[in-house]
Amino acid sequence: MLSALLASAILLGIVEGLTEFLPISSTGHLIVAGSLLGYTGERAKVFEIVIQAGAILAVCWEYRARLWSVIVGLPTSAAAQRFAVNLLLAFLPAAVLGLLFAKFIKHHLFAPIPVALAFVAGALIILWVERRQRMAPSTIRIESVDALRWPDALKIGFAQALALIPGTSRSGATIIGGMLFGLSRPAATEFSFFLAIPTLLAACVYEFVRNRALLSVQDLQGFGIGFVAAFVSAFLCVRWLIRYVSRHDFVPFAWYRIAFGAVILVTAYAGLVRWE
Repeated sequence: MLSALLASAILLGIVEGLTEFLPISSTGHLIVAGSLLGYTGERAKVFEIVIQAGAILAVCWEYRARLWSVIVGLPTSAAAQRFAVNLLLAFLPAAVLGLLFAKFIKHHLFAPIPVALAFVAGALIILWVERRQRMAPSTIRIESVDALRWPDALKIGFAQALALIPGTSRSGATIIGGMLFGLSRPAATEFSFFLAIPTLLAACVYEFVRNRALLSVQDLQGFGIGFVAAFVSAFLCVRWLIRYVSRHDFVPFAWYRIAFGAVILVTAYAGLVRWE
């Protein structure tokens, strides 16, 4: 029979994989799930970051042919070089601001109530951007990732930096930010997948090096199980999302965010749940 710790690792891994690439905030869901499971503290935060590696691997596997063609083409291909530069520029704002404000954010915003408020605020932005694109389809000027220019990539990078606020959603910020800056929904979603690779990998490496003293051999099993659960669920989610965005908008996710945030706020206000 699985121990409570391993069961929590599986559940949190699934939550990470299913929410990392949807505009609903994986960090927010992990904070709330961790609070409900009683899995909180510094070691839990490290675990939440490390299992993102499973989600990263899922994207790398799904786009392995494209990524390999970019790597091979970097010395000679202008398209591959432009793609790499765009990723670098989009990655930098969150990397720099994350290093500057990571400590403040962890101490003051990694809690369910701030997450719930960010959920609702993010939902309202999604509704606005989706309505704007629906009412003015002429605002769409970039139909594919290959047509992305460096100023567009940099602007998406600053949008991604907003996701440093837990509950905002990294994928939500990049996808909705991309749509706001003129990308089609499929193009914004695909670029969000690619941008996740350097962003989440850097976060994993940073947190592992910074907090390696908190880890022990006993953590390996839980981390490994969480990693696998995140990989499998993220792979299935990415496959599904690619099909979804070709025919649907993100409005249902906005209403989900509002409902999720409202449940946390109401239960906290009524004293039904003591959120940690």
